[in-house]
Amino acid sequence: MPENKHWALLKPSENTVAGLNLGKIMGFQWTPSFRPVEVVLNGDYIGLYFLTETIRIDENRVNIYEQQNQETDRNLIKGGWLVEVDNYRDECQITIPENNRWNLTLRYHSPDDLSDAQLKWLTGEFKAINSAIYSSDKTSAGWEEYIDVESMARFFILHEVMDNPDGFHGSFYLHKDLAENAKWVAGPIWDLVCYNREKTDYTFRMKVHYGFTPHWIGEIIQYDSFCQAVKSVWEEIYPEKISEIYDRIDDTVLPLADAWENDCERWNENPEQTASLRANRIKTALRRNIEWFDGHLPVSKFASLTTPPAYDAPVPVAVYNLQGIMIGKYHDEAEAISSLGKGLYIINRRKIKIE
Repeated sequence: MPENKHWALLKPSENTVAGLNLGKIMGFQWTPSFRPVEVVLNGDYIGLYFLTETIRIDENRVNIYEQQNQETDRNLIKGGWLVEVDNYRDECQITIPENNRWNLTLRYHSPDDLSDAQLKWLTGEFKAINSAIYSSDKTSAGWEEYIDVESMARFFILHEVMDNPDGFHGSFYLHKDLAENAKWVAGPIWDLVCYNREKTDYTFRMKVHYGFTPHWIGEIIQYDSFCQAVKSVWEEIYPEKISEIYDRIDDTVLPLADAWENDCERWNENPEQTASLRANRIKTALRRNIEWFDGHLPVSKFASLTTPPAYDAPVPVAVYNLQGIMIGKYHDEAEAISSLGKGLYIINRRKIKIE
């Protein structure tokens, strides 16, 4: 890992191994690297940790222009930002209403000491982004003027594959460079978990044992441009590239067998949680999630309003429910998708979920 003064010691987890390696496999602009270390502090063995790169603007990390604190130049304020949508109150935050149920709280990491001009710009920027995302016209491209759609698609896919409820709830980083036509890019990824369950819906819609707020994604998934970006990224990584994750997990986790055993002994944790068990558990979860997602790529019900018909000549399209019963015929696939309500259908011999 490149030299730096800023690191985090994270408690070891197969979730961290899987998530950070997925970020690298999937082509995020930058994903933190980590190294397993066993730590002795003042002569006391305190266990296994992951020495991990922290998220910050740096030529070897988030490599963008770094805006200065207390900047007042309007031309420099519009770029060089690293921010985090999060779920707790802290310093260096702004809060705006997201919808009539919850607020959007944004922590600014860099810069972290804002002039009045910076504070006004950042607040206005995210009010405008939020308004564009929540537009009642889901054929509008307004939100794309602010957000890099492909990066948001990668971010969404990773958290679906991980089945991480916190993906759009907390530790949701965004950054923006200072360049002509620069947009907000989703990432880097951080604080990753895998809920390890049978998926029946997109993660942001499934219940967990705690309350979480799925910022933006419920609106963004309705846009055809986002759904098309998800499809494009998925075709890029599935099945070959994403399957690299299984060897990466084994290569990282299995050599830690003794270290994990020592850690369990030090902290009086269950010794049956071996390195092999951990590796197999997360690989099983990922295989299950990947298979589910491949069969449930999002499709916007507004697609027919923004894309041309699927065929040059009218070809009747029969639509069936999952029990094999035909529920109607349509002029083409686009008409079928725009006419049907929410649910799972068989269209052109493909299972399609309509949001």
